[in-house]
Amino acid sequence: MAATIEATATPGRRDSVRAVTVVSTAHFASHFYMLLLPPLFPLLREVYGVGYTELGLAISVFSIVTACTQVPVGFVVDRFGARRILIAGLLLEAAAFALIGLIPVYGAFLALMAVAGLANAVYHPADYSLLNASVDPRRMGRAFSFHTAAGMLGNAVAPVTMVFLMTLTDWRTALVLCATFGALVGLLVALNTRTLRDRSDSGTAGDGSGAGHAASGATGLRLLLSLPILLGLLFFFGISVSQHGIQSFSVSALHAIHDAPLSEATTVLTAYLFASPIGVLAGGWVADRIRRRHDVFAALCFVVTAGCIGAVAAFPLPLAAIGALFAVTGLFAGMVSPSRDMLIRSMSPPGEIAKVFGFVSVGFNLGGIAAPAMFGFLLDRSDPGIVFWVVAGASLVTILTVMTTGRARRRP
Repeated sequence: MAATIEATATPGRRDSVRAVTVVSTAHFASHFYMLLLPPLFPLLREVYGVGYTELGLAISVFSIVTACTQVPVGFVVDRFGARRILIAGLLLEAAAFALIGLIPVYGAFLALMAVAGLANAVYHPADYSLLNASVDPRRMGRAFSFHTAAGMLGNAVAPVTMVFLMTLTDWRTALVLCATFGALVGLLVALNTRTLRDRSDSGTAGDGSGAGHAASGATGLRLLLSLPILLGLLFFFGISVSQHGIQSFSVSALHAIHDAPLSEATTVLTAYLFASPIGVLAGGWVADRIRRRHDVFAALCFVVTAGCIGAVAAFPLPLAAIGALFAVTGLFAGMVSPSRDMLIRSMSPPGEIAKVFGFVSVGFNLGGIAAPAMFGFLLDRSDPGIVFWVVAGASLVTILTVMTTGRARRRP
């Protein structure tokens, strides 16, 4: 009888695909919002009468508010359910960006970026909670991979969309139109609430999820402050530092080291950026087949990425060879993501997954706050090659966190 009930509770393939599509679309929207404003900075300087420092402060406010509210939002999601919270976040962020386009006042801009940062805190806790409850555990790695790839696609599409819309209309109307898209995604989620299960709906742990902590009885803050979850936070922080080093400063470093034109240095980075989503999708397929050794696979990926970036730092290679190494780095950096998510999922007891993912995802925000200033300082005052050494070192240190977390996962 128990087996029959469990089989009935397991989502079917069609429902799983629909759930992944809806939640991934919401994740696309969250990353779409993140890169809408940078293409507008030259215009916003004139509109608000401020400099790039003040505009950068607004982006920092967005990140800081997200970092401070993501864990409390995770508790709210676990308590009241993810569906309504995700819809509220989508609508709130859409309203914030629409009002930015309608109110050309810098003080209002700062306040609305704080509101958008609060809305952005919803996505990781709610998305992972919904995927965990709505997708067959046998397909969870691929679900996580599509979710991550959708976010990357949102980053890629946002600047192009904003520039295109500005050829048709003014920047305010373009921003309001983009905000309207987010509201439509909120409507899409609302129309699919029956497909999207909350953990409270299914009542199943799923594939040994959170076995170690469930056995020890750790919940709430005690769970978040346990060593494996804290190491998961450091795991995400290390990934964030490496990504910021490559994505934000590799072009400047290559330009300084090789005296290469910015166009050629940017082409090298593009190899990394195109390879990453391919790696994410491939990593989802791998994650569904390696079962409980996601830590080992992730560690191997970090070894490869550290070796490739270390070679860029250590040897005087031509740009074509560096481009090839960047492509391999992007591929393996992408392949880490689904195993990373499966590993954190395995440490989350039933009913706690939103707060766990909300907590460890703060590592991304902390990396986004600390890494740019650190790499900028190093690039101003040191050999440009130090950027690549630090990225390689961060990848190697991250191996320690992922392996320790993996050992804790496998404890009965």
